[in-house]
Amino acid sequence: MCGIAGSIWTSPKLAINPDILRKMMAALRHRGPDDEGELFQDCTLHNGNGSTPGVALGFRRLSIIDLQTGNQPLGNEDGSIQVIFNGEIYNFVELRNRLKRSGHQFRTESDTETIVHLYEEEGTDCFKQLNGMFSIAIWDQRKQQLILARDRFGQKPLFYRHENGRLIFASELKSILAVPGIPRQVDPQAVDLYLTYQYVPHPHCILEGISKLPPGHFAVYENDQLHVQSYWQLPGTREVSWDPQEAQQRVIDLLRSSVQLRMQSDVPLGAFLSGGIDSSLLVALMQQESSAPVKTFAIGFPVAEYDETNYARQVADHLGTEHHEFQVKPDAVEILPKLVWHYDEPMSDSSAIPTWYVAQQTRQHVTVALSGDGGDELFAGYPRYQAVRLAGWFDRVQPMKRLAAAKFWQKLPGSTRYKSRARRWKRFVEPLNKDPIDRYLEWITIFTESQRLSLYNDEFYQQLRDADSGWFLQSVWQQYQQRDPVTAMSLTDLSTYLPCDLMTKVDIATMAHSLECRQPFLDYRLVEFAASLPIDLKLRLKQSKLLLRKAFSEMLPSQIWTRKKMGFGVPLDHWFRNELKPLTQDVLLHPEARCHEFFQASTIQELVQQHETGQRDHSQRLWSLLFLEMWMREWLSNDNGVT
Repeated sequence: MCGIAGSIWTSPKLAINPDILRKMMAALRHRGPDDEGELFQDCTLHNGNGSTPGVALGFRRLSIIDLQTGNQPLGNEDGSIQVIFNGEIYNFVELRNRLKRSGHQFRTESDTETIVHLYEEEGTDCFKQLNGMFSIAIWDQRKQQLILARDRFGQKPLFYRHENGRLIFASELKSILAVPGIPRQVDPQAVDLYLTYQYVPHPHCILEGISKLPPGHFAVYENDQLHVQSYWQLPGTREVSWDPQEAQQRVIDLLRSSVQLRMQSDVPLGAFLSGGIDSSLLVALMQQESSAPVKTFAIGFPVAEYDETNYARQVADHLGTEHHEFQVKPDAVEILPKLVWHYDEPMSDSSAIPTWYVAQQTRQHVTVALSGDGGDELFAGYPRYQAVRLAGWFDRVQPMKRLAAAKFWQKLPGSTRYKSRARRWKRFVEPLNKDPIDRYLEWITIFTESQRLSLYNDEFYQQLRDADSGWFLQSVWQQYQQRDPVTAMSLTDLSTYLPCDLMTKVDIATMAHSLECRQPFLDYRLVEFAASLPIDLKLRLKQSKLLLRKAFSEMLPSQIWTRKKMGFGVPLDHWFRNELKPLTQDVLLHPEARCHEFFQASTIQELVQQHETGQRDHSQRLWSLLFLEMWMREWLSNDNGVT
């Protein structure tokens, strides 16, 4: 687990010299505090008949596998292929043995060297063979090509900037911004997308001229041309009939295999344990594979509505783990600047706060932690999937749909409590007359379209050029709309919300503390199996994750199977009326706030006033705006410690 950065250029004027490369690497030191490596090859002219591109590859290492000889960049026998990579390849032993039989010689025990020789053998088809999480850069001197690749589910990030005569790439945006002269112009469409989803979806970036490589894609840079291509797509268009007993055995085998692969480590390893079904199952399987008690980590908060430590403790006691429990009182004013620096692109999912704290505490004991991310998308675990199913029933019974969506219901007062039933009901019925994907977008969005339009000033609105922020969700959903509504939405989440929100949140929070996080539910073999399942094997009436419940029923205490899902959050609504109130006034409502370039100050003032007086709960919207404003102050100047 590491950080990578580098560049390739054909114009000497755009060269990345060794000092610049080291600044790029320094910006990623938290991702790899154990070691660093670099490769530098200057641009060479050939008698006026063209040139050999200049190449700079930089690497920061967090040592996990092969602690002694796994340094990067790492090349083949003659040095013509050089690789830097961030992540883990879990099936590298299997691939390594196959490559040895083909005659390849290995000099390390690292998974990186497997990539080197697999690329020699199969070219860019090699990425299809990798079971893992990764962002990879390969310099092929023979072909004068630089290849970038990202794993199937976007577990590892990869930013890049392609300009005339140069390509720059890095694990984090701040590393690219360490290169002198990189423009810092906000992309208006990215702001619109951010306020819609609480993140900026790939391939967009908050800054113009910079992109994110989409999950499951690779890019080839050659002769100053960049070609981006998919190497894997979620095969969820076809449903497969499974005998329930066979499906149960299949999910047991796949999840057990995935956990076994992800327990490979030469450093201390543990697991996040929330006491929910997904994390509890992983810990149960880990404990079966371990001869010693598994180290588990849970974090609690003083507000009971957001505290799950009691459930985590029950699971730990049942399984006999070495349990570590931390009680923290989040300091919103103290943590926000840290989040803004590490999440160097706006990402306002407030669950980044507890994720940050649990990563911070866990790193004091282990270097690798397994987590249950992905289980909800694969096995229909989110409560909103019940809403999708219910709305589908209303779609078929038009009189009921008209009654539920009647203005009478929508005018009923909603609660200001974020998790209240009244709030959930209003959110359910208000978009009920819309098409399924537009309805779902309104359920998950931070600012609805009408709310965004009331927020934007005229000048900013004109810059959007009639852009439709719903394209990101709609373009994915269209691939799966022949499936049942819940499967279509869950597969859409798997391709959008999971990589852009969950994986970004976890990667940044854990790597900020030099902690590697692995997600066994995201083994592509398990994902492909789960995507093929009929919805009746996953969801019935009010019972979610049906297949997991049946397959693993004996492994966990009964109260874990029957408990109510809580989510991983913090009391933002309370904070904006108390701890965050002075900061909001001083920053967001400041006359010279940077966000006033885009938004109407009067609308922001109204949101703050309505929230503070208890008329409405705007906490998620205010958090998005406050995060954006502080991000602009931090990153739109050159004085932020990376240049």
